[in-house]
Amino acid sequence: MALDPILILELVGLGLMSGFLAGLLGIGGGMVMVPFLTLIMSTRGAGADLAVKMAIATSMTTIVFSSISSVRAHHRRGAVRWDLVRGLTPGILLGSLISSVGLFSLLKGHYLAIFFGLFVGFSATQMFLDRKPKGSRQMPGGAGQWIAGGLIGLLSGLVGAGGGFISVPLMAWCNVAMHNAVATSAALGFPIAAANAAGYAYSGLSASGELPPGSFGFIWLPALGIIASCSVLMAPVGARLAHRLPVKQLKRIFALVLYGLAAYMLWKGLSSL
Repeated sequence: MALDPILILELVGLGLMSGFLAGLLGIGGGMVMVPFLTLIMSTRGAGADLAVKMAIATSMTTIVFSSISSVRAHHRRGAVRWDLVRGLTPGILLGSLISSVGLFSLLKGHYLAIFFGLFVGFSATQMFLDRKPKGSRQMPGGAGQWIAGGLIGLLSGLVGAGGGFISVPLMAWCNVAMHNAVATSAALGFPIAAANAAGYAYSGLSASGELPPGSFGFIWLPALGIIASCSVLMAPVGARLAHRLPVKQLKRIFALVLYGLAAYMLWKGLSSL
């Protein structure tokens, strides 16, 4: 896949859009990148299975960079719950490595696409309904946060997202203020992305004969460079807007974005069966 001018423009646009959404919604941009990267790679000759896997791996790796930019903007506003970041991160690292090194290389790409669509659609529904949690409900303690972090890391590794589609609804359900949940999710994106990126690079070594030039494991480096550099520019813009929007509107935006992308990935997965 040569980097022609049209492809470069597509990747620039994707990077700007995903970076903005990473800052605005705390979703790491992966929910946007995976469907569009799958489409870009499929139209340039990559097989359906490989296109989905490389899109997931490349998307997750870009989050290493966009999460740093996004969390700095949220931290300056005092919105990040660092106590929750510390409590969830050990489980996240373990779950991410299990997912990216083991399950990811074993599952077919169309099954990953279907799983992506179903889980993201479920997350969108929970957010769109805006159900109010019980006033007494709080985040779990030490062991509970390890377990929750493990699930966040595991599921994020299978769909190539920074975990916001799980961690934001979880924290909101446990009475963490929405703006704090978005900011904390952005901070969690870094350990999720770093652990999974290492796993994708390692697990993709066995598929080296199928991969396009410029690949490092399942990570497509040309796309990574362009998307990451553009997303870093836009993440602070999205973060600033996140602190100006009302909570209910922020939840509805989150849900509508996820519905559209879930539908595309479900279609992609089911049509490949």
